[in-house]
Amino acid sequence: MTTRRTFLKSASLLSAAFLMDPADLNRKKSLIGLQLYTVRDTMQKDVAGTLAKVAAIGYNSVEGATYTGSQKFYGLSPSDFSKLLKAHGLVMRSSHYRLGEVKEKDEIVKGTMLHDWDKAIDDAAEVGIKYMVCAWLDPNERKNFDSYKYVAEQLNIAGEKCKKAGIQMCYHNHDFEFVMQDGIYPYDILLGTDKDLVKMEMDLYWVTKAGIDPIDLIKKNPGRFPLLHLKDMDATPQHAFTEVGNGTINFKNILANSKTAGVKYFFVEQDICPGSPFDSIAKSISYIKKNLL
Repeated sequence: MTTRRTFLKSASLLSAAFLMDPADLNRKKSLIGLQLYTVRDTMQKDVAGTLAKVAAIGYNSVEGATYTGSQKFYGLSPSDFSKLLKAHGLVMRSSHYRLGEVKEKDEIVKGTMLHDWDKAIDDAAEVGIKYMVCAWLDPNERKNFDSYKYVAEQLNIAGEKCKKAGIQMCYHNHDFEFVMQDGIYPYDILLGTDKDLVKMEMDLYWVTKAGIDPIDLIKKNPGRFPLLHLKDMDATPQHAFTEVGNGTINFKNILANSKTAGVKYFFVEQDICPGSPFDSIAKSISYIKKNLL
């Protein structure tokens, strides 16, 4: 079993090896990540087969989308899942989690920030995860400013526990955090967390959809965004999800500010695909390799 001391040593080496900034964008060994929510349906049916396809397409890094309730990674123990990743030449440096305030079927949800977080941290360390990300807030967890203040408090608490294990706590945005209330964005409350304990994973689609300039957000909060979701938006009135490079978001300009943002890793994500998600992620990585790396 990987100890926290071993994990801390390996994590620091990997951070140095794969730090992404403008000077490093031409590196041949850059990690190109995929958020596994994109292939969630096949991950439920065939974990090994899905990871094999993801690796064959060219991705060498993934971000987890499920560690809730079962306290397993896609039905596998941390040890077994770690071995499977390694077998396919993949690493998982980031994974998504939930706050856990809302119950499911009248039962608390374990493996969340509020319930059994210590075990979640231990399991994350065993897999080699460096970033534990609060992925989404249930509507009942974001009713008003007081709700967001509570979330901010819990992010600080969870972040302090993560720090002791050499892991960084993050928050992943959607667009609801940018619905202004009394002249204030709820996102600003979340940015009010301890900047060392809590970083941000910027989802470029949702930020753009909310009418916020990602570069402006980066410049106002330097060093706060170690993780990015490369998710594109098409030009239709529906602003639908589309493959990276097939839409309206200027990734080149945004990535030119990687050093200011503090970016370490990025992950392709496409919530809805027009056909096979494997076709979509193949188009995205092709664009990334030709135009962004």
